[in-house]
Amino acid sequence: MTTSAGSSHHSRHERDSSRILDVVQRQTLRFFWEFGHPVSGLARERITIGQPLDDCVAIGASGMGVMAIIAGAERGWISRDDALKRLLTMVRFLERAPSYHGVFPHWMDGRTGATMPFSRKDDGGDLVETAFLLQGLLCVRQYFQREEPDERELRGLINRIWGDVEWDWYTRGGIKMLYWHWSPNHDWSMDYEIRGWNECLMAYILAASSPQHAIDPKVYHGGWAQGRDFRNGRTYYDIELPLGPDYGGGLCFTHYSFLGLDPRGLKDRYADYWRQNVHHVLINREHCIRNPHNFKGYGPDCWGLTSDDTDEGYRPLHPANDLGFIAPDAALASFPYAPEAAMLALRHFCGPLRDRIWGECGFTSAFSETKDWYSRDYIGVDEGPIVVMIENYRSGLLWRLFMSCPEVRSGLARLGFESPHMA
Repeated sequence: MTTSAGSSHHSRHERDSSRILDVVQRQTLRFFWEFGHPVSGLARERITIGQPLDDCVAIGASGMGVMAIIAGAERGWISRDDALKRLLTMVRFLERAPSYHGVFPHWMDGRTGATMPFSRKDDGGDLVETAFLLQGLLCVRQYFQREEPDERELRGLINRIWGDVEWDWYTRGGIKMLYWHWSPNHDWSMDYEIRGWNECLMAYILAASSPQHAIDPKVYHGGWAQGRDFRNGRTYYDIELPLGPDYGGGLCFTHYSFLGLDPRGLKDRYADYWRQNVHHVLINREHCIRNPHNFKGYGPDCWGLTSDDTDEGYRPLHPANDLGFIAPDAALASFPYAPEAAMLALRHFCGPLRDRIWGECGFTSAFSETKDWYSRDYIGVDEGPIVVMIENYRSGLLWRLFMSCPEVRSGLARLGFESPHMA
């Protein structure tokens, strides 16, 4: 008797959890689907509750958004045809928009395609945002494989955009690393090297995978892997951290590049990336449980520090720079790595905090109970990982699509990675 009662309770609990995940994914998807830009279809940088929508669209968030749209199509929340039409609109727009040696800017005008400067000198190509865009577009290409005209056109446009990115140009003539920005007005004057460990791994993976403009593997080993914060190996809260800065940095490091890149069984000479990401999440959560600064609300069901909004603007938040602000996306995009802990956080966010942090596009960007401050904004790079990483936890869909790209497999092999997808 007890067994069947126990199992029916268990299955009821599973159904309940599944229903909650449906609600969160579906509501969050609205940011990209219902609030996508009306002309280009691209994802907005942010939406502020009570403020008129503007024309600023974000390239990285658009890559995350197309992955969210695939998840919505696969779950039947959007029809395949509607998804295909929207994605064609986006890709046709991108194909005509200005790029800088094939690399898109951080922000563009969703009506005209004109580059919108991210900062005074950041008015050209942004390699990392472009990598996040392409991570998504390659998943789209792999998903829409039917032999009919619209799907063929979509694949062809994505291949053209992908092939046009001059990753090798962003080594500044063969310097052994990638650079984040190049501008026709300011050249290399931003001088920002992309070194590990952080959220930018995808830029190196795609640069090594490029059909026309691949980098030499030495750029990965001599640039990315030589970053000051690359190797760690120390323990924090009794948990070993293979790579990254002290306490691991913001949780976007385990999310942004791993929306498509499947960390399960992914290894190279530097790390086992599943272990890396799980440990990073556990350290971040344990910091919130131990709560050394005694911030209000922190605990086993209220955790998650990553770059996000505060009452004084957007800040890099992590255990070594903890200002008392929890970002719901940090915990919720960690579902693959710590599902029980993420579900505790989700139930808490849906419980006592719901009226302050939940709205028409899911959860807002951040909150501080200490300061009684609750964000009025939805940010594209927060909303995308919530939908995509919950989907990867539930079905592995985006991981499977991205890892099915033959170019990605050969790029990973060139860099010395191993993965079950490459067997």
